[in-house]
Amino acid sequence: MDMLRAAWRYRFFILSSIRNDLRARFIRSKLGGLWMVIHPLAQVLIFATILSEVLAAKLPGIDNKYAYALYLMAGMLCWTLFTETVTRCLSLFIDSGNLMKKMAFPRICLPLITAGTMLVTNVLLLAAILLVFAVLGHFPGQNIVWLPLLILTTLALSMALGLILGVMNVFMRDVGQVVPVVLQALFWLTPIVYVTDIMPQKFQFWFKLNPLYPLVASYQNVLVFGTVPLWRELLWLSAGIIALLVVSLVVFRRASPEIVDAL
Repeated sequence: MDMLRAAWRYRFFILSSIRNDLRARFIRSKLGGLWMVIHPLAQVLIFATILSEVLAAKLPGIDNKYAYALYLMAGMLCWTLFTETVTRCLSLFIDSGNLMKKMAFPRICLPLITAGTMLVTNVLLLAAILLVFAVLGHFPGQNIVWLPLLILTTLALSMALGLILGVMNVFMRDVGQVVPVVLQALFWLTPIVYVTDIMPQKFQFWFKLNPLYPLVASYQNVLVFGTVPLWRELLWLSAGIIALLVVSLVVFRRASPEIVDAL
């Protein structure tokens, strides 16, 4: 509660920092904020071209020549938010070391600034993806109303995990080298570029234990297939996220006095 009250007192500092962060990332760029959506969309185009054109892969349940592009964009919307948030949190305290030494402010502001920046970036990516969907002749159904809930759940999971990893990385820099490798492996263990149903039955159970599976599949259900999210799996995942958030805040609170000294 002390951290929440402190964050509320510094809410204008948090909001201005989010705005300055977004502005600083693209102030010297001609395309500005467009780069936030160009990179993930370019990756989707590459995968879609290889799978749809070169490998002639078909997506069950969707009668659209660009079906795989739609499927990939839905999965990448979730994956981009997760991986970019974890990556930003991983070096958050190291990158903010000088700021923490020179200014007195509640340390909880730093992860909140990161969360706000990632949320704005993901909303812009969502707008670009919906525009591409419209150009390709695909319009998500009424179940798209569940998308904000899925985005917040993804953000909560990535922030809880990223906060713990960010604190650990201050004291053990090897964490910063291991996490990108784990994320790369996790990408291929998550049904983003393939459909789980095409896998052998004996492997499907193990792949569905991936905590990102219900989130990515729910994004795809809502945006591509027009069905509801995987509520049962998301319920269990949400309980785990709440527990992980509590653990991450406890770790962060106890480590805060030592972070500046370690930096």
